[in-house]
Amino acid sequence: MTLPSNRLCSMLLVLIGAFASPAAGAADTTPELVPFEASYTAAMEKGLTLNGTAKRTLTAQGNDIWLYRTDVDSFIADIDESLIFRWQDGRVVPMRYRYSLSGFLVSDRKQSIDFDWEKGLASGRYKGKPFEVAIDEGVLDPLGYQLQLHQDIRNGLREMSYQVLDKGRIDEERFAVINGESVRAGGQTQATLKAEKVRENSDRQTLIWFSKEQNYLMVRLRQVEPDGSTYELRLKDAEFER
Repeated sequence: MTLPSNRLCSMLLVLIGAFASPAAGAADTTPELVPFEASYTAAMEKGLTLNGTAKRTLTAQGNDIWLYRTDVDSFIADIDESLIFRWQDGRVVPMRYRYSLSGFLVSDRKQSIDFDWEKGLASGRYKGKPFEVAIDEGVLDPLGYQLQLHQDIRNGLREMSYQVLDKGRIDEERFAVINGESVRAGGQTQATLKAEKVRENSDRQTLIWFSKEQNYLMVRLRQVEPDGSTYELRLKDAEFER
């Protein structure tokens, strides 16, 4: 089966990026961050496998500063996305966000965001155009909110809402845990919590499974398009620093 290259690329980006201050339900204690490295495989439509891999890593830099990265290597496009942030009172405080997309089937795309919390401003560039946005406490970037979602679910939250700065504007991203479920991922059956991205007036559905047995790491993501097409990421393997 052959799909248009622009559609292949757009859905790869959706899968990688589908991944809010909390609404309610926090536990009494806040878990610390756990460094990890995880790799994923991707598939779309009727089992068509994307010839590529996605890797995510979280590493400590010292003094409560962390580096969170996503790297995608595929025949469609290569993606290099990173965030330097401060971990403060159980919250991601973004400092420097970078995104780069390149490939022979797509136009190159870049975005940068630098956060100045003393001035309450974020400045950056998207598609070569500069922007500057006023920010309040709790505003996150496109990568940081995904890590915050993982941590909030790990900490007992079941409804989450985030203010996310992306492409020069701030939008709300909402999620809700809908049930528990056993899934096959990483070569084993795991107990998970399944969360759904909350959308209004949209037939698109995004579901994400977080493993209770692996520090609530994302082990599966499934998106269903309005036309019924399905796209999935599944955990291949993961390592946690002890």
